Amino acid sequence: MSQTDTSTIQALSAEVSKLRQELQLRDQLVQQLSQELFRLVKGNTHFMSQPEVSERHLTQLQELREQLQAVEQQVTFYQEQISARDTEIYQSRQSVQELTDRSRMLEQVVQELPQIYRRKFEERMAPVREKIAMLQRENRQLQAELQSVSYRLALKTRTASHSGIDLPNFPRLASSQSNISTQNA
Repeated sequence: MSQTDTSTIQALSAEVSKLRQELQLRDQLVQQLSQELFRLVKGNTHFMSQPEVSERHLTQLQELREQLQAVEQQVTFYQEQISARDTEIYQSRQSVQELTDRSRMLEQVVQELPQIYRRKFEERMAPVREKIAMLQRENRQLQAELQSVSYRLALKTRTASHSGIDLPNFPRLASSQSNISTQNA
C-alpha cells in the first residue's frame, strides 16, 4: 500500500470520527432541548390559561422545531457522508488486502526464484555434463591408443637399432676387388 493511500485512509478515519462526535453532540442537544421543553410544558399548569405566554411558548416551540429540523437535516447529511466514507474505507481495505495478498505472493515467488534457477541450471547443465563425460572418455581412449602406438613405435625402433648398425651399401667394382685381394697376398 502506498503512503498516499495510508494517509488518505487516516484522514478519512479522522474525519469520520469528528463527524460522529458532532452527531453525538447534536443528539445530546436535541435530547436536552426535548427534556427541557417537556419539563416546561409539564411543570407549567398555567400554560393554557395565559395566552401571551402560550404565544411566546408556541413561538419558541416553532423555533425549536425549526432547529430540530435543521439538526435532523444535518444529521442526515452527516450520516450520508459517514456512509460514503465507510464505503470508501471498505473499498480501501479491500484494495489493501488485495495488495497485501499480491505482495505476499511476490515475496514467495522471489524466495523460490533461487531454487527455480538452480533447477533450470541443472536441467541445462545435464546435457553439457554428459557431453563432457563422453569427450573425457573419448580423450582417455585416444590417449591409450596414442600410448599403444608410441610403445609399438619405440619397440620397433629399438629392435631395428639392436640388430646392427645400418651402413650404407656401396656398389663393389670387380677391378677394385681384385686389387685389394692381390695387395693382401
